[in-house]
Amino acid sequence: MRVRFAPSPTGALHVGGARAALYNWLLARGPGEGGDGMPGTFVLRIEDTDRERSTEANVAQILDALRWLGLDWDEGPISQVANTPRHQQALAQLLADGHAYHSDATAQDVKAYKEQHGADRGFRGTPQSSGAVRLRVPGQGVTAFNDLIRGEVSFPNASMDDPVIARADGTVLYNFAVAVDDLDARITHVVRGEDHISNTPKQLLVFQALGQTPPQYAHLPLLHGPDGKKLSKRHGAASVQELRDAGYLPEAVDNYIALLGTGFAPDEEFFTLQEMAQRFRLERVSKSPAVFDEQKLRHLNGRHLRELSTEELTERLERYTGRTGLRAAVEISREKIQTLADFWPLAGFLIDGPVDDPRAFAKVIDADGGRDTLSAARDALASVQEFTVPAIEAALRTVVERTGLKPGQVFQPVRVAIAGTTISPGIFESVALLGRERTLALIDAALAK
Repeated sequence: MRVRFAPSPTGALHVGGARAALYNWLLARGPGEGGDGMPGTFVLRIEDTDRERSTEANVAQILDALRWLGLDWDEGPISQVANTPRHQQALAQLLADGHAYHSDATAQDVKAYKEQHGADRGFRGTPQSSGAVRLRVPGQGVTAFNDLIRGEVSFPNASMDDPVIARADGTVLYNFAVAVDDLDARITHVVRGEDHISNTPKQLLVFQALGQTPPQYAHLPLLHGPDGKKLSKRHGAASVQELRDAGYLPEAVDNYIALLGTGFAPDEEFFTLQEMAQRFRLERVSKSPAVFDEQKLRHLNGRHLRELSTEELTERLERYTGRTGLRAAVEISREKIQTLADFWPLAGFLIDGPVDDPRAFAKVIDADGGRDTLSAARDALASVQEFTVPAIEAALRTVVERTGLKPGQVFQPVRVAIAGTTISPGIFESVALLGRERTLALIDAALAK
């Protein structure tokens, strides 16, 4: 099996493109076609024929995204534009064999043709000595293929225009270049989004004109947001880099997008890349649009995060935040965060001191009885002999019992005093980590406000 991922470097790699890359990678790294155990080959091709929009920066961004996702490639990255001599050779062959012809027909000419012959009749041009190059479409029959996800798909030839495969200046267009490149790379399976279905018959006709066997095709359903509309920026992070910046782990992103529309059982949702490669099958992919729900991604990311050792999670958080010395804070925070981005708002005060949240202060400490409760908690903590988590908890619970208040009414003023806000890791663990001197100083500063 030889598969390819062929992005156009006209922007960042978005979630839909990442899913196509992942599915191709899983096929190449899986048990082989029909479970034959033969290793596959994952080819990376950069379709950069749009020279105005294709940039080196965008290529670098795509490669960076693939590397972050852990999707290594066996061949490439191959520049499509570098294959121009081969495209020209194939184009000349089709012209010489009569499978293609020059035509200077304009869009108005095509419109007039359809008005005369019917809107469902494909345009057929008259061969000329110059102009753009069009591929001849058979006048009868159908161009059909067995989609590995959707089943039989066919297009009546009579309704298809003779497609332009090269401009008048000789530069080839997308569908021709793609077919030639897939042929030369010996691609056996093309797995891509369903927005390419209309391109497939044109590419099949190129293979037919060249006298070559085409690859098998599988078209993935598009991604929708939870509202049922096509996935876009309004649904949250759209590109791979945005997901990374939002604090998601690459293994969680891989895991989640692998699940989109693949029909895994409810109890089958937590996988490593290698486990997914062994389980993934194209025939399990649904024809229906898959729903990308960032809340579900957050949940899955939290599971992957908690699978990391404290040392590994600390290392990732230190890279993410650009800070060091986080291990102790990570240890008491790890059960409360779902993304790397959750860590600093929760536990940053343990490193940099309390944040300034006047609303939290007013609501908790300036509220009725808040200062008196905080003062009582301060006295209880000051009397603790051994400043350990169990001793701290016992001291604060003594205040609860003595005052008749609810636990939150005692713990929350302490939390706001040391964190500056109403969220933190466990209050007893946070106080213990800060230590007696620092905790009492922060409470004194809060009482003095």
